[in-house]
Amino acid sequence: MRVGQLVNKAEGADRLGNCGPMTCAMTVHLRRDKELEMGIGMQGLDCQNLRRFVRSCAHGTMALVIAMLCPMVEGAAAVEQARLRGIAVAPDPVQLQATVQALVGFGTRHTLSDTASPMRGIGAARRWAQSRFEQIGRDCGGCLAIVTPSQTVTGARLPEPAEIVDVVAIQRGSGDPERVIVLSGHIDSRVTDVMNASADAPGADDDASGVAVVIEAARILSRYKFPATIVYGVLSGEEQGLFGGKLLAEYAKAQGWRVEADLNNDIVGATRGQNGVADNTRLRVFSEGTRDTETAQDAKQRRFEGGEDDSASRNVARYAKTLAETYLPNWTVALVYRLDRFGRGGDHAAFNALGFPAVRFTENAEDYRHQHQDVRTEGGVEYGDTIAHIDFAYLAKVTATNALAAASMASAPPPPVNVKIAGAVTPDAQLSWTTAPGSPAAAYRVHWRETTSPVWTHSRDAGKTEMLTLMNMSIDDFAFGVASVSAEGYESPVVFPGGAGAFWAP
Repeated sequence: MRVGQLVNKAEGADRLGNCGPMTCAMTVHLRRDKELEMGIGMQGLDCQNLRRFVRSCAHGTMALVIAMLCPMVEGAAAVEQARLRGIAVAPDPVQLQATVQALVGFGTRHTLSDTASPMRGIGAARRWAQSRFEQIGRDCGGCLAIVTPSQTVTGARLPEPAEIVDVVAIQRGSGDPERVIVLSGHIDSRVTDVMNASADAPGADDDASGVAVVIEAARILSRYKFPATIVYGVLSGEEQGLFGGKLLAEYAKAQGWRVEADLNNDIVGATRGQNGVADNTRLRVFSEGTRDTETAQDAKQRRFEGGEDDSASRNVARYAKTLAETYLPNWTVALVYRLDRFGRGGDHAAFNALGFPAVRFTENAEDYRHQHQDVRTEGGVEYGDTIAHIDFAYLAKVTATNALAAASMASAPPPPVNVKIAGAVTPDAQLSWTTAPGSPAAAYRVHWRETTSPVWTHSRDAGKTEMLTLMNMSIDDFAFGVASVSAEGYESPVVFPGGAGAFWAP
């Protein structure tokens, strides 16, 4: 259906007019007399989708949002994907519980625990994880290749040389296999004394929950084929010094992978915080603001032109948030503008250190009595990271958040490179970019937002060209970026101009 959209100045509340078979008139109350007043044709939207669009951009009054956003849509509305809709509902709490229960059953998974026993210790746990990937691989007709990169290391928490082994399943892409999206979680666990390798350390939340997300995502996504490669990483040595993330990041670099994102899951299964409040509707995502590998030249440019909130990692976080909140009801992915929680770290940081975009997912509110603790009851309070504190329906939503982001990125073309912006001392913003190697883009989309907005709010299709001028759009007042779009409508994360926002070096 072709829907004619008319934006007028009018008195009264925001409202939609009656929809006929060919047209739908929309009247809005513009509270700022100097904003845009024009009629715009919108293609490809039926009245139901138009109403959904209006609701999504309305906050009491549509005012500036309608004036600025609606005229620029012109085919830029996101395409709802049936495949993603199916992925969103696929995670199974029963499967997730079985994985966490199996990992807890190994007693301890401390990095220095037994590696030979078939029943106890990190060796048995790693072999079990590998067997799960192998079974998933058989179920998908051999779509997963299993590798176990290893390295012997020492450190402050590893005074004697110890072997770190990651268990990694690779679902090779069909058209752009060197472009890689990683999902990761760490299999090792600990108690109060980080050097205690013999006491029971169930590690149900930290981080059997993250491993369960990775394995369940592999089970779901292995049913599909994607242009890009998806890697599922079960990492070791996190509690002893983030060694497993470093091992996989270095392996990725040695293999020549073009890592588009690492989605790291660490402490993602509980819904009741230490304050006693339970919230099963909110997940946090942490991301670096400026690139770990930022050069002095890039820093100087960023200081004048902005980009502190637009690293590739932060735009991956926005991407995951937008997808999850689109396909999962009653679900919020909260953007946290820092690399990680205060004084703490995770395996995604090793990817950032090598220049790869990476983010960390963590549950809404942690209960520190249930992580890094000896299992005990003290003063009537239960301590220890046991399975009793995991909410598996919540963990299914965390899994869906990861799977949606990975599937969408792997289906979309790679983000554009060499994104530039010009327009100083002019009324217009001029963006240009270059097609990235790999899966060809069918089109590009330019996004913008106010500099204080946490998410991209406006967009305009640019077609197949590699430049677009936004007339009467001041370069000073907004943040801008560009995304690649496939013929099926899958869109890449947005790339902010310059080195601050680049996903890869030019």
